[in-house]
Amino acid sequence: MRIWTKKLKMKDESTLLIKYSKLFNKQRKAVPIDIKIAFKEARELFLYNPIHSSLRDHSLKEKFRGYRSIDITGNYRALYKRKREGKQEVITFYMIGTHEELYGK
Repeated sequence: MRIWTKKLKMKDESTLLIKYSKLFNKQRKAVPIDIKIAFKEARELFLYNPIHSSLRDHSLKEKFRGYRSIDITGNYRALYKRKREGKQEVITFYMIGTHEELYGK
């Protein structure tokens, strides 16, 4: 997994660690350049304000139980999981694609 860290200004001095699965990296490599740029912008917004309304962050159900989704564009989504390891929060992005590619709907 590719690892990217960013220290956030939090009261408890915790660190945020961002990881990307091999599948995510493969899918991200295949998306158009405008989606790559949109993901980078969405990721930065997510790090600054994870509950920003434009991200439409929400938990998923059924076969994606345990995952969360953020909007990259009107049609593209990034699926991730969040967990805490001591004082470190870990966010792992697992998939990126269109709504239809990810959910088949």
